[in-house]
Amino acid sequence: MLAFAGARDAVGAAEVDLALDVASGRGATAADVLRLACARFPALSPYKSCIRVAVNGTYATDTTPVAPGDEVALIPPVAGG
Repeated sequence: MLAFAGARDAVGAAEVDLALDVASGRGATAADVLRLACARFPALSPYKSCIRVAVNGTYATDTTPVAPGDEVALIPPVAGG
């Protein structure tokens, strides 16, 4: 999992391994990744409602599937000017 800007600060690294274990047999989704990341890195929780998840370089919805080997990124809102 890649983490950018404030998400990187909350995680403490730009890249971490995050193993998904989805017992329901339905596979993992982008929402599962965000939920697991917030559980593993509690400092992410305040950002949960505004972080965007990208899978393989494309913004994902909560139901976007995540397969082993996919590149998943957490992208918080950024300010520009």
